[in-house]
Amino acid sequence: MFDLDLWREIFQSINKNRTRGLLSGFTVAFAILLFTILFGIANGLENTFDALFIKTADNIINIEKASTSKPYKGLQSGREILYDNTDYEYIKNEFKDKIEYISGKLGSFRDVKSNYEKGNYNLTGVSPDYQFIEKVEIKEGRFINLNDYKNNKKIIVIGRLVEEDLFFKTSAIGQYLDLEGIQFKVVGVFTDNGGDQQERLMYIPTTTLQNLYIGDDKLRNISLTYNRNMSIDDALAFGTELTKALKKRKIVAPSDQRAIRVNNMAQRTKGIDMMTSGLGLLIIIIGLGTLIAGIVGISNIMIFIVKERTKEIGIRKALGASPKSIVSIILLESIIITAISGYVGLLIGVGVLKWIGPSLEAYFITNPEVHSNIIITATFILIAAGALAGFFPAKRASKIKPIIALRNG
Repeated sequence: MFDLDLWREIFQSINKNRTRGLLSGFTVAFAILLFTILFGIANGLENTFDALFIKTADNIINIEKASTSKPYKGLQSGREILYDNTDYEYIKNEFKDKIEYISGKLGSFRDVKSNYEKGNYNLTGVSPDYQFIEKVEIKEGRFINLNDYKNNKKIIVIGRLVEEDLFFKTSAIGQYLDLEGIQFKVVGVFTDNGGDQQERLMYIPTTTLQNLYIGDDKLRNISLTYNRNMSIDDALAFGTELTKALKKRKIVAPSDQRAIRVNNMAQRTKGIDMMTSGLGLLIIIIGLGTLIAGIVGISNIMIFIVKERTKEIGIRKALGASPKSIVSIILLESIIITAISGYVGLLIGVGVLKWIGPSLEAYFITNPEVHSNIIITATFILIAAGALAGFFPAKRASKIKPIIALRNG
């Protein structure tokens, strides 16, 4: 049952002893403030690492053209290593159990005309799998399919900004684009999280680009994603296996580190995982240290408060107050101060993160924020610590005879 007199007495006690209340509240607020900022910064770093994988899949391997640095089997150093459709098919079939998606890629800037406008855009030849490697989101229509690829279809998929530039407010789906005298039917419009530059691209089947504009089956690079069931170590081993196979296929010295350029995202992922794990552990240690310091601080203050109020407790007992009511008053006062101070510390911490957030991007900390459940849990821990710290000395003090309490006070 709600006891109005009890609560009035508690707030009167807090108001009467402002210095004591402020000291207790500052300890809690400062601990929660530091806790909030530390976890906010940690989350900001994680957001930065996550942003690295927005543009493309996080399990991608890129195979790019390079040059030999050592002579081998009568072949000179400096020989350019290029890839073509046969290499693409070899990798696709040889490692099919370890590959999720794969696509050859090549392209260049081309003049483009619609019935409304003209411009110059990057025309890129890809296979159907490239949609999932690049994380292309289809806004309207569809992406390149296997029939387009196998039959050298003159179809095109354009970025959102290309549609806006060349077709204004008209839908591009079903309309035609003139690419240097050759008509292509627009079958899809896409968006891309990579930004405006990615949304000014145009995709056609690799085979179509090779036949109509290049005149051979060469590829600029080959991109693939490894099977997601692989561990990071398995993915790294796959990258090494792929490199060895390509060295053998392209007649490259086994010790030549420059000829076969296989950029495996698993290497970066492993480094980032190690960094984030270490950072997370450090933040947890610092956060726990801050929390423990807050617990020790509020505990010491509560012990001091109970000792300071020994005379008051004696007077209350002399006036007929029960031990239970004396303990209740002290505990509720502690809980109220801790809860309010913790909330204030949380508000200040969140405010500080929002204020300094934009400036932290220069230090690779993106959108620092903190989950409220973590801070609420920390606040409850401090409240419980303060309550326990006050309970035992208050319990002992409530058992002291009034005459002894008055004399000691």
